[in-house]
Amino acid sequence: MWQTEQPKRSRQSRSRTQALGGLALAVLAIPAAAQVSLTTVVELAQEHSTTVRLAQADVAKAQAGLGETHDAFIPAVSFGSGLPAFPEIGFTGSLPTIWDGKVQSLVFSMPQIQYIRAARAGLEAAQLSLKDAKEQVALDASSDYIEMDTVDRELMAAHEQEQDAARLVTIEQQRAEAGVDPLIQLLEAQLTGKRLQLKRLHLETRLATLARQLAVLTGLPDDSITPAHSSIPEIPAISADEAPAPTFGVQSAQAIARSRERVAKGDSEHLWLLPEVGFGAIYNRNTTLLNNIGSYFNTGPSHELPADNFSSGFSINVPIFDLGLHAKAKESAAEALRARVEAEDAQHQSDIQIAQLTASLRELDAQAQIASLNQQIAAERLKSVTAQLESGNGTANTPGAVPQLSPTAEQQARIQERQDYIDALDAGLDLSKARLNLLRALGHMQDWLNELHGK
Repeated sequence: MWQTEQPKRSRQSRSRTQALGGLALAVLAIPAAAQVSLTTVVELAQEHSTTVRLAQADVAKAQAGLGETHDAFIPAVSFGSGLPAFPEIGFTGSLPTIWDGKVQSLVFSMPQIQYIRAARAGLEAAQLSLKDAKEQVALDASSDYIEMDTVDRELMAAHEQEQDAARLVTIEQQRAEAGVDPLIQLLEAQLTGKRLQLKRLHLETRLATLARQLAVLTGLPDDSITPAHSSIPEIPAISADEAPAPTFGVQSAQAIARSRERVAKGDSEHLWLLPEVGFGAIYNRNTTLLNNIGSYFNTGPSHELPADNFSSGFSINVPIFDLGLHAKAKESAAEALRARVEAEDAQHQSDIQIAQLTASLRELDAQAQIASLNQQIAAERLKSVTAQLESGNGTANTPGAVPQLSPTAEQQARIQERQDYIDALDAGLDLSKARLNLLRALGHMQDWLNELHGK
């Protein structure tokens, strides 16, 4: 399986910068319609994806939230001033200060400890969601790339079909003019050519659409990607009988549920009459500017109001009765229950998807085998027709002998062989897509991606 350990932030940042720099140079070096490997397409798609960037923002937000919960125990220092604007009259009760400083922090709080654990689970959920987003983008890019490679080969076969159809029309036209074949056979040959032309146009449209999709995914210019068939690793014929691993999406939902449960536990602990202890310290530098407040405290020459004042202490807060805390605890408990149900539903949906993909995979595998056998049979039939046309039939006038094949039979056999070849490619494409989706549903997509990056 793959490694889950995260490198240090600085080392990760440097390696990320180097990778992006190398990737940018590789992109700049890509000429128009150059061969681009599947690895490059997947990496560019992951870097360019808005879904991935949103998930990265969620990770940064979760990291900041975790730091915020920790920082409640770190003293916060602030400075200020309370200089008077106009001369004061009478006793105001507050001391005008040149400047003052305050230090405040939380010393002990059981609910805050739960909130820290909740934030840590939230960060884990965001990181797993980021991995899930990258995996989904890799799946989409890989599926489009493999389909584009398949359609590209189908288009080459379609061009060969059109050439064979053109030769068939020429032969039938000559035979019709010579009175050997009826006119209907010429018309049927022309109809076959038009149908093949329409199929070729359909493949060209499909190829252009895939090229546009890959351009949007990767950020590369339109029509700049030509797939390299050798860069596609073999997709393993995995089945649901193998031990499934939780997908990143399911793990993220479970982490969210744990986070909500920690928040609910922290809110409920406010109702346990547990004290919260805080620490505070204040320093004031008083001023007599525009005020005579010192006279109200002066009881003699040796009892003047001091300029420097400092105080510190611990505050203890014990909640006795607070309906707001009761309501907040109920609300967070409901949110935790909802998150847990959503996590269970995500697992159920994953199980259903695995069952559906497994059932369809068996059918697609059988269809691919049938299409492959049809293509082989058509190839052998073409060889037989070609051999008969080359050797001729010396027993054509013998009763019961096999009739002599006409030149049109070869072109028809060639057209059929190419058609069976295209059908086999289509069946193989459907099978490959189903296998990739099953890999992701079983939680083994990363294994294939690791093989892809090592190719």
